[in-house]
Amino acid sequence: MRGWLRHAAGGLPRQFWFLWTGTLINRVGSFVVLFLSIYLTSARHFTQSQAGLVIGLYGVGGAIGTMTGGVLADRWGRRPTMLVAQFGAAALMLTLGFAQTYAQILIVTGLLGAFAEGVRPAFSAMMVDVVPERDRVRAFSLNYWAINLGFALAAIAAGFAAQFDYLLLFVVDAATTLVTATITLIFLAETRPAGSRTAKAPTGGMRAALSDRAFVVFLVINLLSVLVILQHASTLPIAMLADGFSAATYGWVIAVNGILIVSGQLFVPRLIEGRRPYRVLAVASIIVGVGFGLVAFAHSAWVYALTVVIWTLGEMLQSPSNAATLAALSPAALRGRYQGLNSLSWSIGTALAPVLGGLALQGLGPVALWVGCFGLCALAAIGHLISGPARERKAIFRRTQEEALLDPTRPPSTAGRSAATSPAAAPPSAAPTVTDLAPSDSPG
Repeated sequence: MRGWLRHAAGGLPRQFWFLWTGTLINRVGSFVVLFLSIYLTSARHFTQSQAGLVIGLYGVGGAIGTMTGGVLADRWGRRPTMLVAQFGAAALMLTLGFAQTYAQILIVTGLLGAFAEGVRPAFSAMMVDVVPERDRVRAFSLNYWAINLGFALAAIAAGFAAQFDYLLLFVVDAATTLVTATITLIFLAETRPAGSRTAKAPTGGMRAALSDRAFVVFLVINLLSVLVILQHASTLPIAMLADGFSAATYGWVIAVNGILIVSGQLFVPRLIEGRRPYRVLAVASIIVGVGFGLVAFAHSAWVYALTVVIWTLGEMLQSPSNAATLAALSPAALRGRYQGLNSLSWSIGTALAPVLGGLALQGLGPVALWVGCFGLCALAAIGHLISGPARERKAIFRRTQEEALLDPTRPPSTAGRSAATSPAAAPPSAAPTVTDLAPSDSPG
């Protein structure tokens, strides 16, 4: 057990653990977004459509925030962007708790979405900066574990807090965000790589990121899986209610997802160690597709729970591999922008998933919906297998260029030379793995 713990969490930089601690604290106190619709309809007595507009405005603000936060993380720095976003989110969270009119709630919620989501690109970029590439899968797995543990604890704590006073939700959420901001202020240093400061950034900024074909293809392929995974919060409960199950049954069935992640995510890095990332992503996509595809044949609670087990296993493989691949594709000078575009793709998926799923369910029926989910994941798997080798060659070439900027006297790595001189002829033995996308002394 000591050896496993050392392998799962040992040797990571001190600054990573401050980021990890901030994530856990912030997620444990993430009450308001979970209960916002209930608060608006029960405590404020707004209609469901009015509540939906408020939540939608939070999403619009979040989309703006992720793009702005990504640009500021590159231009201004990771730490100042995080501080402004975190302190601003804490103040707006408390303001929302005291807002009285519907207009006030709309305005504050939109601003809150921008500040709360604006921290994500800078946070992700800082994590990539401080963690060497060989350790990133472990680091992203640990952070994903903290997110899910905090979310599970928040759901329980928020239920108790709401029984006393809804204002308590806003106060505690603001307090935990303030604690996270204080950790950033006291313990975190600016991490923007030296190469991104001394070297001229690619012309066009966001336009340069969007013209990176390997990166854009990766986002599109990932979006296919996102559209499927997010059905768990939209069409899956509808399907279970149509089968005669209660909301409480759906609650414990979907709780299997969090239980599996919290109990098993830290085993994932060793499971995928040495595997080529695009193959891991292809397998993960198929597993997710099988899990959701089997919902077409689920008519009892335990079968629904089994489907959740299956697609959760795919999600556990997919999340850290996705994050590590994104980090490898991101040039140091545009790392915040790349993270912002990735967050934006998730926002797009969050908006499209319930709409497309609902249309398929109503127009084509449940069997077509769930078989279609498997089909989308199969397309994603094929996409990873086709585009993966070129994506990895580009990541190696980019890393070699940045090494040369940081240390002009250092000879380029063998993998980088083969990728740069003959991409199509790169030998299989030089192909990077999940834990070998960069040399051990990579500055991140």
